[in-house]
Amino acid sequence: MATTRRTSTKRPVEYPTSDGKPMAETEVHREDMVDLIATLKDHFAADPMVYVSGNLLLFYEEGNRRKHVAPDVLVARDLPKLPLRKYYLLWEEGKAPDVVIELTSKTTRDADLNRKFQLYRDVLKVSEYFLFDPLGDYLQPRLQGYRLRRGGYVSIRMVSDRLPSRVLGLHLERNGDELRLYDPATGKWLPTPQEVEEALEEAEAVARQETAARQQAEAEVERLRREIEDLRRRLPPT
Repeated sequence: MATTRRTSTKRPVEYPTSDGKPMAETEVHREDMVDLIATLKDHFAADPMVYVSGNLLLFYEEGNRRKHVAPDVLVARDLPKLPLRKYYLLWEEGKAPDVVIELTSKTTRDADLNRKFQLYRDVLKVSEYFLFDPLGDYLQPRLQGYRLRRGGYVSIRMVSDRLPSRVLGLHLERNGDELRLYDPATGKWLPTPQEVEEALEEAEAVARQETAARQQAEAEVERLRREIEDLRRRLPPT
């Protein structure tokens, strides 16, 4: 009796888009994270091969739904911005992020300083890893950075109270509970989305004032022109 060999088809793995955890520890952490992601996206907007994201599940073992991490902020060079991702599949992207920033707290300290630290260093080979403790819960100093060198992480030295990132070409600087990005080329912080909006509103207000002043000046010139014409009509003919 002839038997047919059964062939098994491998089902594609459906990877989750959320780990069920809150987006951030506190509103301070959330605002810092959102501002950092938006500021970096704006800074690298002209370069289609710099991918910026955050709070996105990164899966690093194909077929294993449990092998994932969710960096607060990540930047990957030589990776296209588009298409927008539901998650970050390491084997499909072909590389890990070059920079990771974690906004750490008491409840995440163990993961940030141990599991994630080892994962970013040993498995993902993330070039630069920064930790910032917005509320000063435990990390001293509150801003720390590490750079991958010969398979290990070495501390990044402060330069004028800032941590330089070679990958970003920017410096990270603490400003109270905020983590700001300093551009050494301009000698200024990169503006946050709120600051960009405020600057636009101020520019629009100035433009409106200038338009109103110009219209007022034009109206005054027209009034004077009519007065001169009226005076000329009243003068007796010579």
